[in-house]
Amino acid sequence: MSKLDGKVAVVTGASKGIGAAIAKALARDGAAVVVNYASSKPGADAVVAAIAAAGGKAIAVQGDVSKAAEAQGLIEAAVTQFGGLDVLVNNSGVYEFAPIEDVTEEHYRRLFDVNVLGVLLATRAAAKHLRDGGSIVNISSAVTSVLTPTTAVYSGTKGAVNAITGVLANELAPRKIRVNVVSPGFVVTEGTHSAGIVGSDMEAGLVAQTPLGRAGQPDDIAGVVAFLASDDARWVTGEEITASGGIR
Repeated sequence: MSKLDGKVAVVTGASKGIGAAIAKALARDGAAVVVNYASSKPGADAVVAAIAAAGGKAIAVQGDVSKAAEAQGLIEAAVTQFGGLDVLVNNSGVYEFAPIEDVTEEHYRRLFDVNVLGVLLATRAAAKHLRDGGSIVNISSAVTSVLTPTTAVYSGTKGAVNAITGVLANELAPRKIRVNVVSPGFVVTEGTHSAGIVGSDMEAGLVAQTPLGRAGQPDDIAGVVAFLASDDARWVTGEEITASGGIR
């Protein structure tokens, strides 16, 4: 028996990168998975197809988690399709870097709406349906401790996610719902490619600071999330696990 057999999981922002790897890992461990996407239906469909080809169960559901009705619809789709909810992974996120003189209201609101409000809205919707003993895993970033220049707004969103995690761990503990946060270091994904980070001086600098001497891969993060989603982590809540190859 796999450790997530009979469980239902929602992974936000799961059409590519870390989210896609998490969805596949949870399905591999036996969970039925809702693969959420905001705009990339082909990517989400490809993740669902890969899960099905491996013998798992998954559906793709569109929804912008920064909008309350869409976040609620995403959770309701999981309950309707699979009969309940046990795991929520708040992975949806956007990142844009800018020096302080270039920070705008639009930049701030876009990042905080998705990275922070999205976590709150998805969790609010999920809390009504999560079965006792469920698990919420939020995805933050090691940037909150590395403190890289030009990441003031992005780092601020992830610092907020860390604080929210601690509060909700206490708030939901009476229902034995665990809430933890995983903070990846630099990970090679479609997003870091398109942002121009892969192959850049920034990547070289980050790898140089990483004791294990390489960039992260999505599966490096997915395994940590799968652990936190399972009963193997039944005594773990309110914790931040930094999965960064040792970079601090």
